[in-house]
Amino acid sequence: MFNLGWGALFVLVTYGFFLLCYRLFGKKGLYAWIGVATVIANIQVTKTIDIMGIVLTLGNTMYVSMYLTSDLLNEKYGSGEARKAVWFGFFTLIMTTVLMQMVIFFEPAPTDFTQDSMKTLFGLLPRLALGSLTAYFISQFLDVRLFSMLRKVAPGRNQLWIRTNGSSIVSSFVDTLVFCTIAFAFIYPWDVWLEIFLTTYIIKFVLTAVGTPFIYAARNFKIKDEV
Repeated sequence: MFNLGWGALFVLVTYGFFLLCYRLFGKKGLYAWIGVATVIANIQVTKTIDIMGIVLTLGNTMYVSMYLTSDLLNEKYGSGEARKAVWFGFFTLIMTTVLMQMVIFFEPAPTDFTQDSMKTLFGLLPRLALGSLTAYFISQFLDVRLFSMLRKVAPGRNQLWIRTNGSSIVSSFVDTLVFCTIAFAFIYPWDVWLEIFLTTYIIKFVLTAVGTPFIYAARNFKIKDEV
């Protein structure tokens, strides 16, 4: 039960920092959040936890926050800014992957004590790295397009929950499908693969719903430099 309560606090703290980043730094803060989130999510995902008998990987909260960020950019600044943020996050993810792989290949000094830890965190198999990059690229651009499409169907200010949940639910499904297929297909039995896919997607679904009040709050912020 500890992980359940601690996980709820973890989600609130993560989304709270998301709000604070936007409140303090405006649109630039959202770009910064995308860049940081792509790195942190791929570090957190290396840790697994058990919640009520279900084994989960961390990183889902931070990953879902990127959908909230692109949706907020789309809502307040337009789809062009949202796409630009996605490209920025994609660049950040590639840059981090390449640089940290190069770091690992340095021969450590006899007194070094971080090499094994770095290999564990950043020495991802090429298949996992490819899955992460591909899933991010496809799902994030899909999210931007779906949000724009839903704005035509549900344009009302009080219908933001339809736009953000509708786009994120579909794009999260695609993201999870692409990543799990590239990373785990033909490695695990199909029943295990299906369990990983379903639990990961359900968690993202719940986190998207939980994040809805936070994006409503962020939309109402009056950023001094942008008024």
